[in-house]
Amino acid sequence: MEIFFYHLEQAPLERVLPQLLEKTLERGWRAVVEVGDTERADALDTSLWTWRDDSFLPHGRDGGTHDADQPVLITTGEHNPNGSAIRFFVGGAVPRAEGDYQRLIYLFDGHDPDVVETARAAWKALSSGNACTYWQQEPNGRWVKKG
Repeated sequence: MEIFFYHLEQAPLERVLPQLLEKTLERGWRAVVEVGDTERADALDTSLWTWRDDSFLPHGRDGGTHDADQPVLITTGEHNPNGSAIRFFVGGAVPRAEGDYQRLIYLFDGHDPDVVETARAAWKALSSGNACTYWQQEPNGRWVKKG
């Protein structure tokens, strides 16, 4: 399984995640976005609807009658009701190599020392037996593969 770690330092989650979700949908993949708590899930839901005026990013919140049909589903749980190939972990959700996914993507705030420490622990736990890649954003906004 491929696992990508994105160390957010230059741009916030609200700008990076929608771009990655758009690329995911362009590939024809579905995505599930796991968030640490309901408040963050609500904020992310709102953010994805309004992130850019010229873009529509189809998504939904879990618990609805059409979860299986959503191209992007935001959840606080560990399930995969829309049959996603990609699972994102954001806002306090920590990755684990479970499920039938092609790729896991962990986006974490590089300005919070506790979150960085959690990311290091996740890297250590997941790097054995998985293809882990670490991406860091340069001051110009470009992503650079570091590991």
